[in-house]
Amino acid sequence: MEMPDYDNFVAALALEKGQPAVTFAALEALTRTIVGVKLFTIMTSDTKEKLAERVYSNMPQVYPVSGTKPYNETHWSEIALRQKRTFVANTIEEIAEVFDDHALIQSLGCESVINVPVTVEGEVIGTLNCLHERNFYTPERVKAAEALKLPGAAALLFERSLRKGGRP
Repeated sequence: MEMPDYDNFVAALALEKGQPAVTFAALEALTRTIVGVKLFTIMTSDTKEKLAERVYSNMPQVYPVSGTKPYNETHWSEIALRQKRTFVANTIEEIAEVFDDHALIQSLGCESVINVPVTVEGEVIGTLNCLHERNFYTPERVKAAEALKLPGAAALLFERSLRKGGRP
């Protein structure tokens, strides 16, 4: 894995035009460098209402940015949302235990996933969802994914601010 270049992410965050898409794309590039990713999505989380919303996808034709959906109440939600730990599944069989869209995931050449919870003030405000080939997310990559939490928080808080009428 190459050394992450946070400068591009910080520069994207400072841009006035095209937000928050520009910042999310820079976060995807940073994620690609730190842990590797084929399919990358960002979901916001409302832990009180138990709702999630996809706000970014690098494959919008198959995983579009869309409205809210209820939480996936499985051991995934226990790990990622309640325990606030990165969820890891390294086979399509493990993915099928928690995600109904496992056939679509597999059709994209993805058979492993890490979902990195982004936590602010003790609340999970979103997840960074990284998918790749079978057995891709080694313990080293999962550990490296911790470095995505701060940029993830910056991006999600920025998106929240824009949604509430803030300016970039």
